[in-house]
Amino acid sequence: MELTKEKQVEVEVETEIEMEMEIRVLVVDDSPIDRKIVEGLLKRNGNGCIKVIAVDSGTKAMELLQLNKQKAEPQSPASNEIKFDIILTDYCMPEMTGYDLLKAVKNFSRTIPVVIMSSENEPQRISRCKADGAEDFILKPLQTNDVQKLRNYANKSTKPSELKSGIKRKMISQLDLASAMNIAERKRHLSRVVMVLKSSSLDISPYFPLACKLVLLFYAMLCLSQLLHR
Repeated sequence: MELTKEKQVEVEVETEIEMEMEIRVLVVDDSPIDRKIVEGLLKRNGNGCIKVIAVDSGTKAMELLQLNKQKAEPQSPASNEIKFDIILTDYCMPEMTGYDLLKAVKNFSRTIPVVIMSSENEPQRISRCKADGAEDFILKPLQTNDVQKLRNYANKSTKPSELKSGIKRKMISQLDLASAMNIAERKRHLSRVVMVLKSSSLDISPYFPLACKLVLLFYAMLCLSQLLHR
């Protein structure tokens, strides 16, 4: 069954909403095994909505986030940096720890949520990270319920109400366009019907066979039928 223009627009907008709701996670861990475990856990439990980019050091994370440059002027919205919704970083890493990365993100006034993970349950370390802006401190190995926590933290930063409002405005705009196109098409059909009816009503019976009039009337009725079923 062929979809109407309005239905096609709705399907396209729904697809775009799904893309907009994708959660981009930056995973930072120097252990290749732990990176694979975390990446697999997120993808298996993300319902296809979690995209993971994993790096093996805080320095590489800084490069992706463009925090390795000196803080001079705020970056413009047109910056080509990769947009992440949440950062999940190991605490113990050589050269740059997860705590150092956390401070760098917060010092640059970034609103990206940062979650620290560690295999060591040290209360002082946990308190220090949370005091400096960490959303959470998760103990390894990560569990399935930790994935939902990460989704909640990421969704808080994406301002879902603003996203829904923007999508709604776009949907209304596209539906209005489709409706306008439909109206124009109906007007063309109606014009043809009017022309046919006018032709059939002319007093030219001496020169116009009755059969031709009937054909014209049948065509007019067919046009009206198509118009009513749109």
